Amino acid sequence: MKKTLLATAIIGALGASAAAQAATVYDQDGTKLDIYGRIAMGIAGGGPEFNDAGQEIDDGAEFVDVYSRLGMRMSQEVTSDLTAFGRLEWRFRADERRNGEAFRETRQSYLGLQSAQYGTFQAGNFDSFYNQFVSLPFDVYIDQGLEFAGHPKQSRGDSIGYYTPDLEGFTAFLQLKHYSERGELEGVTTTEEGSVVAPQGGVRYAQGPVTVGLGFVEDVQRGGGNGEMMYGLIGQYQFTDQFSARLGYETRDNNSGYDLRTANDENGYDKVGLGGTFTTGPWAFTGDFYNIERDGAETSKSWALGSYYKVSSAFDVFVEVADADASNRINSDTNLGDVIPDLTDDVYWLTGARYHF
Repeated sequence: MKKTLLATAIIGALGASAAAQAATVYDQDGTKLDIYGRIAMGIAGGGPEFNDAGQEIDDGAEFVDVYSRLGMRMSQEVTSDLTAFGRLEWRFRADERRNGEAFRETRQSYLGLQSAQYGTFQAGNFDSFYNQFVSLPFDVYIDQGLEFAGHPKQSRGDSIGYYTPDLEGFTAFLQLKHYSERGELEGVTTTEEGSVVAPQGGVRYAQGPVTVGLGFVEDVQRGGGNGEMMYGLIGQYQFTDQFSARLGYETRDNNSGYDLRTANDENGYDKVGLGGTFTTGPWAFTGDFYNIERDGAETSKSWALGSYYKVSSAFDVFVEVADADASNRINSDTNLGDVIPDLTDDVYWLTGARYHF
């Protein structure tokens, strides 16, 4: 009987066009299932004029999917203090039809146990804990604009993690990602590092208007890093209900033996970011600026701006612009007249709409 009710509820939720935010399709005897997602589409243009090989490319406008997704959150009370949970989320392509393609990516797929007294343990494919507890204040853009480490950093699959309950504002976290060579021929090394484990951890303090996160990541090459340690100290202060400001610093050691794989790849660096968010009524505005000093390369500036309007609780529209490679235009020898013409062809822009359910 419960399985029949559950299946009927899922079908009803998937077909209900008026559902807003997450829909609880089953909640009985301590077991709960929510379905959520969004359909998001837009038009994007601008951005890099050259690919990694140095060839000139077309950066004209294009109709795009903007990270549409469908997901499920599951939980069951084991005891009054212990809850088992799971999460499954897919990305799908909303802007066009591709033959044989229903979902383009399994974005989240993990399970775990949560205790108010002992903390939370989870395993599987989930967002980087460094992003969740350290760099999150800067992760405010729908697409481009975040220069600190984001949610895929040494994460997304074959990972286990633990974080403590809130201890008077403090939360400590630790995550391990395993890169395996199981199934490879014995005595034949297919990668430079072999089977490795990439740890990340740290602590976050969140109390009142203050949020500060301090963390580290062993940025192994198997996961797209340079094989050195990365550290971050990032904070946010909520001055009023409408305005918050953020400041952050992230650094990664230089590896003299590391060969850059692409023209946009990085070795060692020091990044300083400053930004803020302002909200008024249905409007929200964001702005961020970064100074990036790369070892063995020129210092660059990066900036991003966003404007968002909530038409209803389930529907919003947005405009974002970002320039992640402003080093040749914004420096001590550049005046405003040199910058303005580039805003029409180099700067990446995205505008669109999203429906949440």
